[in-house]
Amino acid sequence: MRLSRSLAPVTMALALVLALPYDAMSHARVGSGHSPAPELFGAECRTTVHGSHVVAYCHNPYVDTDRVRLHIECAEWWDIDTDGAPADTGPAMTVRLSGRCWKDVRAVWISHQKVD
Repeated sequence: MRLSRSLAPVTMALALVLALPYDAMSHARVGSGHSPAPELFGAECRTTVHGSHVVAYCHNPYVDTDRVRLHIECAEWWDIDTDGAPADTGPAMTVRLSGRCWKDVRAVWISHQKVD
């Protein structure tokens, strides 16, 4: 019995797919086109500077604990820059961080560290 010309390519393709090992077929899958969801981590911090005083409030809306730390760079060369003590911000928790320079503040930032 002879296969028709339109059925022969389909039969051959089916035979090749069935003959492939499972590992080869598992790598040939096409993704959904969506990138994986980003990991949700990190407290949202708001800083205010009044003269030489700095206050920051950090709120953590996520499940993982975020260890936040306030860093202050002072404007004058003789003024000592400060790195505040770390504070653990648990889920749904808000912490207050504060520090100061003797004269003027040049820059303020918060560092974040994931706590295991």
